[in-house]
Amino acid sequence: MMKALLALEDGRTFACRSFTGPGEASGEVVFNTGMSGYQEILTDPSYRGQMVTMTYPLIGNYGVNAEDVESDRIQVAAFLTREYQAHPSNWRAGGTLADYLKSQQVMGIDDLDTRALTRHIRNAGAMRAVASTIDSDPRSLVAKARGIDSMVGLDLARVVTSKRAYRWRDGRREDLKPSESGLDQGLWRHRGRRPAVVAFDFGIKYNILRCLQTRGCEILVVPAQPDAESVRALEPDGIFLSNGPGDPEPVAYAVETIRRLLGYRPIFGICLGHQLLGLALGGRTYKLKFGHRGINQPVKNLVTGRVEITSQNHGFAVDLDSLDPNAVEVTHVNLNDNTLEGFRHRELGLLAIQYHPEAGPGPHDAHYLFDEFRSLIAG
Repeated sequence: MMKALLALEDGRTFACRSFTGPGEASGEVVFNTGMSGYQEILTDPSYRGQMVTMTYPLIGNYGVNAEDVESDRIQVAAFLTREYQAHPSNWRAGGTLADYLKSQQVMGIDDLDTRALTRHIRNAGAMRAVASTIDSDPRSLVAKARGIDSMVGLDLARVVTSKRAYRWRDGRREDLKPSESGLDQGLWRHRGRRPAVVAFDFGIKYNILRCLQTRGCEILVVPAQPDAESVRALEPDGIFLSNGPGDPEPVAYAVETIRRLLGYRPIFGICLGHQLLGLALGGRTYKLKFGHRGINQPVKNLVTGRVEITSQNHGFAVDLDSLDPNAVEVTHVNLNDNTLEGFRHRELGLLAIQYHPEAGPGPHDAHYLFDEFRSLIAG
């Protein structure tokens, strides 16, 4: 344990400790209200560039394992906790949280007043910050925090996306062979027997791919940048737009591609994919004050009237008033702040959801949305 200091851009500082040794980390500080699921949170690409604080006080008590990951690496800039548990007690544990963070040079903080930090962010909004064991000067750290790039205007999808296309097969990534260098319909191995789905990787979570595979889909994951012509050359049965980090508006290349694919095949967008679909339909997005991050967000399904408890992780939202009501039907709203959580097009085969129906971690109330996408493809 080493003494550390966390400094926010507005000048607020918090004394704390590092349980991963010396270091310095920076990013936008956000809070997650989940009581469990910290390994999935750590590896969720939507957290790229962010320092995540957990509102549940005891973290590390069930260790880490090789199964509960949502990408191939830790994505958070730093992990902020109230009390780190150094001795995990769980039959699935394959190691400690501290060793896991240290293996990828990610800073872990504890002995931090996470309640005070969360209340501050809730009132003042998510903001840039620096945590350090090296620099103990509050003024220096605050100046560093103010020099960090703002999340507004930041295209992080380009950073986290896969560099090349790959298949998702039997619950794991399968890289294409050197002979399979071009994007064409010859890449499908089960054409005609399973729905062929092209999944855009803006920071895709593994559990999304697992859910699509469970519905019988053959999945080809492509990087964020392919144009509409490359997707059409694959002749898929459906198109999926993944979650991802950062501001959706700078991802203009994806918005243009999506706009040119509207009406071509059924499209399902989650999180950042939802926001990009909103932009492609002529809507606007904006940054939320402190975002929605947790596994207990209430959402009302306006079609069925049911309330779903959902897993969420986003800092931006689609402006409901910016969408054409004659073309777009609102299907889901957040019951905490009435923000838009889902919509579909009245004529095109298009489904968009702001939260995470794959729920890794979280409840399974919204798994039916993958079935709806499967039905769109079949229809």
